[in-house]
Amino acid sequence: MPRGAEHLRTPVKKFRRNQARMHLVMMLTLTFTTGIIDAVGYLGLDRVFTANMTGNVVILGMAIAQADGLPIVGPIVALAAFLLGAAIGGRVLRGGRAGWSGRSTISFGVTGGVLLGLGISTFFVVPEENTPWAFTITGLLGAAMGLQAAAARKIAVADVTTVVVTSTIVGLASESKLAGGTGKNFPRRVLAVVLILAGAGVGALLLQVHIGVGMGVAGGLTLLVALTGHLLRERRREVVAREAEAAAAAAATATATPAAAVASGAPEARSATDGANGDARG
Repeated sequence: MPRGAEHLRTPVKKFRRNQARMHLVMMLTLTFTTGIIDAVGYLGLDRVFTANMTGNVVILGMAIAQADGLPIVGPIVALAAFLLGAAIGGRVLRGGRAGWSGRSTISFGVTGGVLLGLGISTFFVVPEENTPWAFTITGLLGAAMGLQAAAARKIAVADVTTVVVTSTIVGLASESKLAGGTGKNFPRRVLAVVLILAGAGVGALLLQVHIGVGMGVAGGLTLLVALTGHLLRERRREVVAREAEAAAAAAATATATPAAAVASGAPEARSATDGANGDARG
């Protein structure tokens, strides 16, 4: 590899490491917003989860058994909408490489826009339990979180799915040093659990102000994540383009140097030949 191109590899690799860290921060932020949204759904929309589908399925099972007056329609709406949102996300993101893409920006942007829009709308029409408007909000929240989950899956940050932490907790315990493991990714796993817990607490507190505040905060943070990811992607493209240009320039220089040496050596060779011929004639 030409020395100029090899020298440029260092800042490029450093940028990519920093980008990976930022992706982790962004996915952890979305984990926090998931806690907010699930608190809003469970406490403000008649005990329904719009992101944590494991809990939703359990509630639905108990409701079918007519336990404790649990709701049936809300969990069904949330589950169906989540599946639809995840399917749309899978279709939109299919075929692209792993990591952040323009479609990731769109997916997270749509999720944030839906959350923010729903939060604002509830200030005009407050949802009442078991009403069409409440079911509409439940469905739209479920679809938005399904889309977010599909987009986060494509970003592929290990141990941070943004919508569930059960598998994260399993990894935290089973791969810990106490269990004879390496403790790999211990900090991020702990953060994911703590942040979804904190998000749920914040969501419950914001619900005391108004049901729309939590959705608005979650939507604003999600839009911030979408914008940050887009700017990082554009920056990465600039860095990669500069790397390619520098590599091409270094390769051209390396190719031109031997040719120049040969060209400069030709007159000297002719001069030496002429001198030898003159000596022979003399």
